[in-house]
Amino acid sequence: MYVDAAVSSFFKPISGRTDQAAGIIFRIQDKDNYYILRVNALEDNINLYKYVAGRRSLIKGVPVNVESGKWQELRVENTGNRIQGFLNGQMVVEATDDTFSAGGVGIWTKADSVTCFDNVQITAR
Repeated sequence: MYVDAAVSSFFKPISGRTDQAAGIIFRIQDKDNYYILRVNALEDNINLYKYVAGRRSLIKGVPVNVESGKWQELRVENTGNRIQGFLNGQMVVEATDDTFSAGGVGIWTKADSVTCFDNVQITAR
């Protein structure tokens, strides 16, 4: 269980017709309650969501270039209610939310995405 942490992973979207997504889930309470920072190569965006009781809501989304077939780095840092999302070392999304204050972490993908992950790192703060 982590309160304040930085979580990073390299990812490479390989294929998918519906999605080519990669994400980091954090402050996980259970399968229906957590935050997620995710990128999608088909949509060229990075979105910060929260799932509460299994229902997804967008906290903030930003258009970014996410390349299919290329290794990239996704990182999320959370301190208190502040959440920062980074793509390839550059902060691209920032928000505050008080829903979850601690929890587990993991990696994520969805639909028909074929995505590779490597070098997942978790640093408690």
